[in-house]
Amino acid sequence: MLAKARLPFPVFDYIDGAADDELTKERNSSAYDRCDLVPDVLAGVETIDTSCTILGRKSALPLMLSPTAVQRAFHWQGETAVAKAAEKFGLWFGISSLATRSIEEIADLTAGPKLFQLYVHKDAGLNTHMIERCQASGFDALALTVDTIVSGKRERCLRSGFTTPPRFTPASVWSYATRPRWTMDYLLREKFRLPNLDTHVSEGSSKAVSIAEYFNTMLDTSMDWDTAASIRQQWGGIFVLKGVMSVGDARRAVDIGADAIMISNHGGRQLDGSRSPFDQLPEIVDAVGGEIEIICDGGVRRGTHAIKSLCAGANAASGGRLYLYALAAAGQQGVERALGILKDEIERGMRLMGVNRVDQLNENRIRWR
Repeated sequence: MLAKARLPFPVFDYIDGAADDELTKERNSSAYDRCDLVPDVLAGVETIDTSCTILGRKSALPLMLSPTAVQRAFHWQGETAVAKAAEKFGLWFGISSLATRSIEEIADLTAGPKLFQLYVHKDAGLNTHMIERCQASGFDALALTVDTIVSGKRERCLRSGFTTPPRFTPASVWSYATRPRWTMDYLLREKFRLPNLDTHVSEGSSKAVSIAEYFNTMLDTSMDWDTAASIRQQWGGIFVLKGVMSVGDARRAVDIGADAIMISNHGGRQLDGSRSPFDQLPEIVDAVGGEIEIICDGGVRRGTHAIKSLCAGANAASGGRLYLYALAAAGQQGVERALGILKDEIERGMRLMGVNRVDQLNENRIRWR
């Protein structure tokens, strides 16, 4: 894998790793193996339309690029590369509160649909400041992360000592030294910072901390449904809850007026042993399908995974690692290569399924094992 070859091992393990025994991370992708596609033939699929509407904006594919943190740790271009690639392919993408490019910089960079992932901090002024910056910059949607009030136990990061910004330790210095291209980019290009946070906190910019330490000390563990409803009202635009896994929570999301939910377990990085989003999708669709947009987030590695998500009732699929490995391997060119492969797979899969439009992908076209 190019990403593993080009990244120091603490950085690669941050992308690749998950919580505890990493059972849920593996489940997220393997869940797609538990259902089969049922194609039609002789369907006249010379012309197909892979586009759909997600959160009120047209998307060229039923696919979103989920927000992920500290992307300049993986490649010096960071979120810039992902934003440009997403715009080229006509896709939604998101940036994290812990992004290494600012809200304003991303807004100036692309007119494509963009989402901001909000982590609720104990510092209420910081939360308000980020929301107001997104409003002023014209972000299209706000996603409140609801599954990360504390950090999962990411054992690979504990072993490697990964921090943001990355720091050299006796255990890892050889790995950094043998990745000179990454190391020189990190040392000689612009200073690593988290510009959506450093107006209020030093952690993660001038002060190196582990992601676990940051989450466990900075985030608001008292966050509840009243908090979510208040943030929705404060934001006033398209509002998404990211990290919903139960039917009860999906119903509560409808009750507070959320526009969408992302069924997600944070890439298996939080509660190990939880179900995969794809496994939870059918019962959540049965409960709230048609009342709220449903995005199946996590484990997507193939175009057929996106197709299966739609057949099972999702409005779209999304993922983070699906582009992070490519970003680490080759920056914007790598992300574009990965998206090109996924685009081809979705187009080919639709033709082989005998459908002309994504809305023809429904429950009649899959069977569960």
